[in-house]
Amino acid sequence: MDLVLILVKQKAQTKGIKHVVVASTRGETGVKAAEVFKDSGVQVVVVTHQIGPAGSELLPENEEKIKALGGRIVTCTHAFGGVASSLRRTPPTESGKPGPEPFWPAYVPSTGDLIANVLRLFSQGMKVCFEIVVMAADAGAIPIGENVIAVGGQGRWADTAIVVKSANTTSFFDLDVGEILAKPITKRIPRKG
Repeated sequence: MDLVLILVKQKAQTKGIKHVVVASTRGETGVKAAEVFKDSGVQVVVVTHQIGPAGSELLPENEEKIKALGGRIVTCTHAFGGVASSLRRTPPTESGKPGPEPFWPAYVPSTGDLIANVLRLFSQGMKVCFEIVVMAADAGAIPIGENVIAVGGQGRWADTAIVVKSANTTSFFDLDVGEILAKPITKRIPRKG
């Protein structure tokens, strides 16, 4: 992760990029990014997971550190999930009774799922990079139509970084990747079971 953030800082300084968008679940990556870019003139925007039934996954101490270092935090619905992901779920049933049919047939993926799965052909981090840019743009945390650097990964580390012209969700296909700064050599496939 540290090497990726060093590469990102060098590219931001070389290209005059003013916004870096970083995915961070618990906040560790967000804190490291905010430390790397402290007093650099580059705004770090940390995009966290949406709030779920168990609350926020962002640790309060990391939230404080990110803000103290000048970073901005965006917590919102995942761009590729959202309402479409609810179509795959069925409403809860009473104990002991058979469940209803799914709202949406499992063989018909949502548009967001299709886009996410195609991006995962590159790596999980590539999917994350695209998603956090549109989430940050939708939240007004980054300007639309300017080059930004997105940093994402799989699990608890950052292994992917791209320079991309930003767009919001409703203009998704206006995203324009200028450079791939880092990506895993091979996709990591999560273990099952």
